[in-house]
Amino acid sequence: MPLEKQKNLEKIEPREITEELQESYLDYAMSVIVSRALPDVRDGLKPVQRRILWAMWDMGLGAGAKFMKSARVTGETMGKYHPHGDMAVYDALVRMAQDFSLRYPLIKGQGNFGSVDGDSAAAQRYTECRLSKIAEELLLDIEKETVNWTPNYDGSRLEPKCLPAKLPNLLINGAVGIAVGMATSIPPHNLGEVINALIYLVDNPKAETEDLMKFIPGPDFPTGGIIYDKTSLNEAYKTGHGSITMRAVAEIQERKSGSFQIIVSEIPYQVNKSDLVTNVAQLVQEKKIEGIRDLRDESDREGLRIVVELKNDAVPQKILNQLFKYTELQKNFYFNLLALNEGIQPKVFSLKELLAAYLNHRQKVIRRRTEFDLKKTEERAHILTGLVKALSVIDKIISTIKKSKDKEAAHAALMKNFHLSSLQAEAILEMKLQTLAALEGQKLEDELKEKKKLINELQLILKEPKIILKIIKEELSELAKNFPSPRRTKMVASGLKEFKEEDLISQEETIVTLSQTGYIKRMPPAAFHSQKRGGKGTIGFELKEEDFISHFISAQTHDDILFFTDRGKVFQTKVYEIPAASRTAKGKAVQNFLEITPAEKISALVTYAKLAGKEHETIQKGLPESIYVVMVTKNGLIKKTTLSDFENIRHTGIIALNLNKDDFLKNVSLSSGSNEVIITTAHGQAIRFKEKEIRTMGRTASGVRAIRLKKDDFVSGFDIIRKTRIKTDYMQNYAEKSPRQSASSPRGSALLVVMANGFAKQTPLNQYKVQKRGGSGIKTAKITAKTGLIIASHIVDEKDEEILAFSSKGQVLKTKLGEVRTAGRATSGVRIMKLKQGDKIAGIMIL
Repeated sequence: MPLEKQKNLEKIEPREITEELQESYLDYAMSVIVSRALPDVRDGLKPVQRRILWAMWDMGLGAGAKFMKSARVTGETMGKYHPHGDMAVYDALVRMAQDFSLRYPLIKGQGNFGSVDGDSAAAQRYTECRLSKIAEELLLDIEKETVNWTPNYDGSRLEPKCLPAKLPNLLINGAVGIAVGMATSIPPHNLGEVINALIYLVDNPKAETEDLMKFIPGPDFPTGGIIYDKTSLNEAYKTGHGSITMRAVAEIQERKSGSFQIIVSEIPYQVNKSDLVTNVAQLVQEKKIEGIRDLRDESDREGLRIVVELKNDAVPQKILNQLFKYTELQKNFYFNLLALNEGIQPKVFSLKELLAAYLNHRQKVIRRRTEFDLKKTEERAHILTGLVKALSVIDKIISTIKKSKDKEAAHAALMKNFHLSSLQAEAILEMKLQTLAALEGQKLEDELKEKKKLINELQLILKEPKIILKIIKEELSELAKNFPSPRRTKMVASGLKEFKEEDLISQEETIVTLSQTGYIKRMPPAAFHSQKRGGKGTIGFELKEEDFISHFISAQTHDDILFFTDRGKVFQTKVYEIPAASRTAKGKAVQNFLEITPAEKISALVTYAKLAGKEHETIQKGLPESIYVVMVTKNGLIKKTTLSDFENIRHTGIIALNLNKDDFLKNVSLSSGSNEVIITTAHGQAIRFKEKEIRTMGRTASGVRAIRLKKDDFVSGFDIIRKTRIKTDYMQNYAEKSPRQSASSPRGSALLVVMANGFAKQTPLNQYKVQKRGGSGIKTAKITAKTGLIIASHIVDEKDEEILAFSSKGQVLKTKLGEVRTAGRATSGVRIMKLKQGDKIAGIMIL
């Protein structure tokens, strides 16, 4: 033998590795796409699922049969149709039996078939199974040549390429699969809704997605839950791509003890309950979620139930928002309506195309079923015709048979003498003697008439496509009647906004303090307790000797806070972004989160709650209901600017007003634009005028004169006398807590004046007449060396309960406002706080 031939005995062909890899990988990819991972659009089944169902049908494991060991079904499927691992087959079988995986399980299982906790099913030698009633509808009429068949892997038998699928299985049970270079993700839907949409599409072939969504509002997951955002659904159903947000059904319940608990009764589709509970516990342990006291899984045969016990001081909605944010209690489902068109070509379908593909398949099935029935009916009618003919000459027939040598001769004689076909002659030879009775003969004639009538009906069906569509509608209506199924998943048309940081932070009252050198913090009001007037106060802050508290305001944690500097610049942040600290802690330097230059100092803090929608538009348009920022300078200038000019301030700040070099921004307040202004000076003057005298200006304007000051005098106090109710939530919290920002009506009964050496008094407002803006004002207090200069003034009324005074050295006094004496304008007041030597009152706050 030549050496060349000896070398190639193994028939090895040299090839470029790149070509071989390309061809082999493409073959593998197509095998995975067509034969493993993707469902057929017609019956909604992957090959392994179809083979399992067919094997069970062939084994006689219908819904009424006895249960059979799963191992037997797995072996039958694997040995005859699916030459892959037994666990792959068994896993597919198990999933079709899980009521939390499939909306309408195709297999009825007996034994442990896994759980929503992710528990594995018992070994196949223990579990038993049979087809469910709904699965029988997929296989119905398969024996009537309604679908194409193909040889199995070894050519020993045939298997169906798809099932007749009387049910729209792809839509009602969905599909999930990862192929090579593509994946499918089709959610389950409600059978009744899909049937209604199919019937509508039959009657209205030009229907659009919006029309079909009137019947199919969205997926219907086996685990229930809530779906949000109809707009996203519409897009997903139109294009075949998209996503929706799923949420668990969770309810906040108050217990008899006054504490709250969150009860989760339904979870999103494909969420592992056990992992979910573990994740929540881990978040609590890591202190990412605080306020949870106990966590229990109380699920049983009655249904799912997860109990989250909250601490007494926890805010339930905040905890629930955190659970939605950080756990799979809220999850997205991504649509990719990919399936095999005609079992061959991968295609992304729209909702309408999925429904149309199913209807097209059913039309073919019904046509082929009708052709099969027609063929069988014609065969029977043909035989009946021969039998009836034979009965009419039965004596001759018997004589012919008796004279025949054998069966073959009799067969030939009958065909020749009586003009019968081979089938008719065979039927006559096999006819029983009882058929010769007159009554039996009549039955044959009646049956023949029925067959002829049926033949006409079947032929009419084949001629008229509309009749086929009518049959489809009737069969679908029957399915809806036989398998009623209320929707499990709730639909919410509006979408969910992305969780903002404030959604995860409890809304609560807090006190914000800022020291002269720029140290800021927030703390709860409960940190201070009330004392009698004239007390020494408590240690409120540990400050350096040269530092003192300069600002002290009440706010809600979700509020926005504006920082106005003495040089007319403004910065913005959220109250909850200010570090929380204890009563005695110093706080953090404000420069850590605001880009304030060393030459600037914070002169005023203003907080407000943002609005949205129409109220926000009202603010923007500057209508009478708008909110204004009113600013007063040390040298007596005043300016009014709409609050909307201060929204979305960049981190570097913006100009609030322009100032002369010798002037500084003293104080800022919010107002409706229709109130009155009262300003006090350090040396005891006060002026009251209408806010309408101040025209609205832009941010860069300097303002107009509010009060004419004497030499060495300067503005020390400023407040708004509110005459009208502000119809917005910008000041809602201050209506209850702070007279400076109150929105109530009527408003203001007295002017509280506080002096540096611890003295204060209340003077009725009716002692301050309304003047023109820009005047020198009138006397409001008798200033002496004992009282010290006026450091603050506030409008107060009977609703205001307490005064919080703080000194430059950190002493804080909280006392009843009623203990501050009411006196005339030209008086010195009473001592409200005993101060240490060298200490001064730095500011006050009304609670």
